[in-house]
Formats: sequence, structure tokens, C-alpha cells
Amino acid sequence: MLDRTNTDVTDRVTQLVRRIMSKQAVARAIGHDDDLRASGLSSLGLVNLMLSVETEFAIKIPERDMTPANFRSVARIADLVRGLSQQPATAQ
Repeated sequence: MLDRTNTDVTDRVTQLVRRIMSKQAVARAIGHDDDLRASGLSSLGLVNLMLSVETEFAIKIPERDMTPANFRSVARIADLVRGLSQQPATAQ
């Protein structure tokens, strides 16, 4: 059976990345494992991407997880979202 949840998360992250990259006039195709910084994502684009991921998935990314490594590629972002979505909410 196909896991639609994993596919859906990856597709949604891909759309977010494409939207952020297009705002920066980066028109190249991005693969799931491509390094987004090497592909043209700026520091400001990275921050916008982090905020967009939180909004799109209704999650709060802990400060410790807001690292360039976690936002290096579509695949890494999707893994982060899946991990955070499976954790129970904790009191702040």
C-alpha cells in the first residue's frame, strides 16, 4: 500500500520550495536531494522557507531544529516535518 502521507508531505514541501525560489527569480528545477543553497536559495529565502513550513504544516519548529542542515533539501525538510508532526505537543 502506498503511503500517501509521506508523498503528500514531500509534494507540499516541494511546492513551498518552488514558490520561495521563484520569488528569488531562481527558475531551475529542484530535485528532492538537491542542495537548496547551492541551487540559489538565499539566507532570506531560507528564513522565509522556515516560516512557510511552519505555517503550511501548522507546526512549531524548535529553535534547535532551525538549522541549515535541516533545510538543505526537500527530502531533509520533509523528514523534519514528519518527525515534528509525530511528536506530541509540549507545553511551552
